[in-house]
Amino acid sequence: MAKLWAARFGKETDSTVNDFNSSISFDSRLYKEDITGSMAHAAMLGKQGIIENGETEKIIEGLKGILSDLESGKLQFSEEYEDVHMNIEQILTERIGDAGKRLHTARSRNDQVALDLRLYVKKEILAIKALVLEFMEALCASAEENLETVMPGYTHLQRAQPVTFGHYMMAYANMMKRDVVRLENCLEGMDDMPLGSTTYPIDRDFVRQQLGFSRVTDNSLDGVSDRDYCIELTSALSILMMHISRLSEEIIAWCSWEFKFVELDDAFSTGSSIMPQKKNPDVCELIRGKTGRVYGDLMTLLTMLKGIPLAYNKDLQEDKEAVFDAIDTAKQCLKVLTPMFSTMEILKDNMKKAALKGFINATDCADYLTKKGMPFRDAYRTVGQLVAQCVKEDKSLADLTLEEYKEYSEHFDADIYRAIDLGTCVAGRCVTGGPAPSEVERQIGVIRRFLEQRK
Repeated sequence: MAKLWAARFGKETDSTVNDFNSSISFDSRLYKEDITGSMAHAAMLGKQGIIENGETEKIIEGLKGILSDLESGKLQFSEEYEDVHMNIEQILTERIGDAGKRLHTARSRNDQVALDLRLYVKKEILAIKALVLEFMEALCASAEENLETVMPGYTHLQRAQPVTFGHYMMAYANMMKRDVVRLENCLEGMDDMPLGSTTYPIDRDFVRQQLGFSRVTDNSLDGVSDRDYCIELTSALSILMMHISRLSEEIIAWCSWEFKFVELDDAFSTGSSIMPQKKNPDVCELIRGKTGRVYGDLMTLLTMLKGIPLAYNKDLQEDKEAVFDAIDTAKQCLKVLTPMFSTMEILKDNMKKAALKGFINATDCADYLTKKGMPFRDAYRTVGQLVAQCVKEDKSLADLTLEEYKEYSEHFDADIYRAIDLGTCVAGRCVTGGPAPSEVERQIGVIRRFLEQRK
């Protein structure tokens, strides 16, 4: 079958070049966007009198039929034509005759590629955003149920100060909030309609309105070659994946017998082929692994675009597989993460036992002495000596007698035990952003209002 552009050439394209050049195996997913853009373009051609209204109607009805047949599975694309655009145009021409050949008036395939990908990315940003918002709801629900579930906070993976599981979850909710804002910024920044670099008297604003764009592109060279939004999206997705990979790493550790802070539901765990006792957090491990895959998609785009002169070059065909893969991977991970997280059991007693060890109330003990009048550096040294004694005798600060405390300072009194109680320690951290239950409730309220604004 002769190609649409074959008139210039004196011989057939080599079969290996055909295979190498073809993109139908992956750009076929743009069929809906290609048909939607083509219907808007046809309507504009008729409105402007560039083609007859009767032909416009035939084209639009023909395109609707192709869309219906594709979605029902009645129609399949042919690898005989190299991309989705040529497939649809050929099918349309076969069905409605010469009117189908007029559809390509006043546009190029470069226009179509730029338009289709923008339409697709806009749709997918909204789908990913909805999945992130759903996960944020799950984080808020968990935080509300665990306002007073005390656990160790960590720095350097060493027990540091007492926090609550609710506070921990709101840290991730704030990460997700930034991810949503990045996705929204990407969507707003890319909302330009690129179709329409031509000498014909077309109405670009009419097409813009038909397709739901905010603006039209302001330069034809940039319009067909711009893929900044692809980089911005894959960058935003890379950061999102980094965030859920961090949480996945936490859950992997928390599932282990060394922590045993959480228990994953059987439906979201796997076993071992030889060790019957194993219950593996494979979902979290795969999310952690797939994060690198999305990073690779970002690097593919940056590397592919860095040396391209204006305007369109065939290198740009490589944008789609990277963008599609980043989108698919992020969606797949979010779809399994939310139900896995929501069905995860929080082992509150184990968290509290861990919090009672590791001297995570040592800072509170030093603060107690400071409030009694001792300079903080002296208080710091005194409590360090107390901790050294406890380590030597395998005790916690709560195990020491008042007499033992007074051996180190007369500032100690019976109220020291209340001061180093974990509940007191957490409740006392009620500054903005702290882990006190009342403050975590406020943080939840902030996130819930953010979610409500996006419904």
